[in-house]
Amino acid sequence: MAAPKYEAPPEEAEDWLVTYADAITLLMAFFVMMLTFAEFDIPAFEEAAAAIKANVNDGDQGLTPTQELKLEVEDVIYEMQADQAVTVETDNKGLVISLAGGSFFKNGTADLTAAAIPFLEKIVLSISSPKYRMYNIPVEGHTDDDPISTKRFPSNWELSSQRASTVVRYMASQGMDTLRMTAVGYADTRPKVPNRDLEGKRIRENQATNRRVSIRVFPMNLSDRKNYLGRLDEVDNQKRIKQAQAAKIKAAEDTAAQAVVPQPAN
Repeated sequence: MAAPKYEAPPEEAEDWLVTYADAITLLMAFFVMMLTFAEFDIPAFEEAAAAIKANVNDGDQGLTPTQELKLEVEDVIYEMQADQAVTVETDNKGLVISLAGGSFFKNGTADLTAAAIPFLEKIVLSISSPKYRMYNIPVEGHTDDDPISTKRFPSNWELSSQRASTVVRYMASQGMDTLRMTAVGYADTRPKVPNRDLEGKRIRENQATNRRVSIRVFPMNLSDRKNYLGRLDEVDNQKRIKQAQAAKIKAAEDTAAQAVVPQPAN
């Protein structure tokens, strides 16, 4: 009787190794990119991260948080027909929402116009979403190069700073987290477009463009997150201390009230 023929076990398919190797390579490239960027472009970084995620997840690429917020703000602009007064764009940090000074402030003042309030209310609702909790919100005031000299505003520095502060105060009044916001004025030092032509004559359209308040929204870096969470803990501790002090005062008042025994009537 002939011996049974030896049959080699079937080779296991190793197709998964290709996908695994691709994923590891992409992840390695991702971390190398993180380490080598000295001053990286956050929107581009988010897009790169989303692209890597899409490759790992079979091409299912979603919007980045910055892209989502940009779409939300664009919807608000469209809904309120504010395209002549508001622009939204991205730079190397994140989102920039520019509010035209002529539309949002009374002339030569830092007082908001009535038309500015509804738009700012909707912007606060968008930025207050939990998904943007770890985002910084600096607000910048800008002017044109025409000087101002009033009792309230001796120069454009005061005007630009006050306008930025007005927007921050209003956003805070609507519930925006004050720990994430800052206000700064740049006067006429950061124009978007030239204020004057080569002959030194005013370009009024450009000056109007430069009179603006910019609301910036961008992700916190690791240091900012650590500081922010530390300040949140500080605030919580202060609240607990105040609550404990209030409880002690209340207990002392209750004890004093109980100690007063009414005298029997004669």
